[in-house]
Amino acid sequence: MRLDYIGPLPETIGFLLLPRFSMMAFFAAVEPLRIANRISGKPLFRWLLISEDGQPVTSSSGMTLVADHSILDIRSLPSLAVCSGFEPEAHLNRALTGWLHRLDGGGCVLGGLDTGCFLLAAAGLLDGERITLHWESLPAFRERFPTISTSDELFELGARRFSCAGGAAAMDMALDVIARRHGTALAVDVSEQLVHDRMRTRTDQQRMTLARRLGTHKRQLVDAVALMEQNLDTPLSLEELAKRCRVSLRQLQRLFEQELSTSPRAWYLRLRLERARHLLKETDLDILSVGLSSGFTSSSSFSRAYRNHFGHSPRQTR
Repeated sequence: MRLDYIGPLPETIGFLLLPRFSMMAFFAAVEPLRIANRISGKPLFRWLLISEDGQPVTSSSGMTLVADHSILDIRSLPSLAVCSGFEPEAHLNRALTGWLHRLDGGGCVLGGLDTGCFLLAAAGLLDGERITLHWESLPAFRERFPTISTSDELFELGARRFSCAGGAAAMDMALDVIARRHGTALAVDVSEQLVHDRMRTRTDQQRMTLARRLGTHKRQLVDAVALMEQNLDTPLSLEELAKRCRVSLRQLQRLFEQELSTSPRAWYLRLRLERARHLLKETDLDILSVGLSSGFTSSSSFSRAYRNHFGHSPRQTR
């Protein structure tokens, strides 16, 4: 889904489906294009489903889609979206890497839905670009590819690359593309057909506000949890948290117990361990590095805390 397009209609968009891809993100990207065609009465867009070998591909939900083409059938495209889900890099090989580079050399705009940017980055196709991913995958991506600029926006549309956070964000990106190409009025009509109450911009938040997630509007508590989430690799002391939130340590502990039914120490530890679990699943960092990135000073202290919380070892998760 390129930023601009001046070629013939219908505009062709390829979707490379990788095993265990996100069906939600795929349909959220395609359905607005289909509805735009229907409402306008014109073939504005067409899409091609591509798999590496041309065979059907099974999504993470267990549903299978039939591919239109294999990568060997496709020599050029205006745009290609890489659709993936779990372990996207596991599907990268020399043939697929070469194909992506040939498309890029021919002017194809490449992008990723959900975790698709992991594969593009591993193929060396995101250097100097700014991309976004699902909020849950961003920490792992930043650890894996620290030199690539990332954002937590809903989507990014650049001159040669595009990306979105997956899920409903793919719908917002498609609506933005429709508005750019064929006018805001058509995009609004498509949005209403989808019962999408408003067209979110790229800068809308991926997640609910922290206050809504916590179910409280106690300012000091929200500030404390925000500070925790921002300082997982080098945890702040509870005294420092209380100081920055302008409450006493006793008041901070009371807020957590009253509003969240836990202690600030236990909440902070859970956040760090959840980050560690994501890194174990989505990166190839060794266990010590995962522990250090989650605020632990040794592999033994990390493994002990991890086993106590999840009931099994970091190695078993991996």
